[in-house]
Amino acid sequence: MTRKISHILIATMAACLLAFSSAGHAQAVDETPSALAMTTDALLLRPLLFATTVVGGAVYVVSVPFAAMGGNAKEAGRVLFLEPAKATFVRCLGCTRTGYKHSPVTPSED
Repeated sequence: MTRKISHILIATMAACLLAFSSAGHAQAVDETPSALAMTTDALLLRPLLFATTVVGGAVYVVSVPFAAMGGNAKEAGRVLFLEPAKATFVRCLGCTRTGYKHSPVTPSED
């Protein structure tokens, strides 16, 4: 039973890393997501991305000695932890690209 759970966890982790490792860099986003996109993002995608970040962090901690010997510890940290974290916490709600959504500031005339 434990072996089956570990195989499912490894397969899920591999799928998440492949799916979410190509997140873009943080930059201004010019998107206007719909209410459905925001709801789906808040209820489904953000928890999955958060889980990917946690699992990627754990994999990085386990693999950092080997990555350091291979000379790519920074790249491993970026791919396994930072990119999923950016997709989780930097992307605007409902947006498809990673980055901050800057709202224009308009002066109020009181």
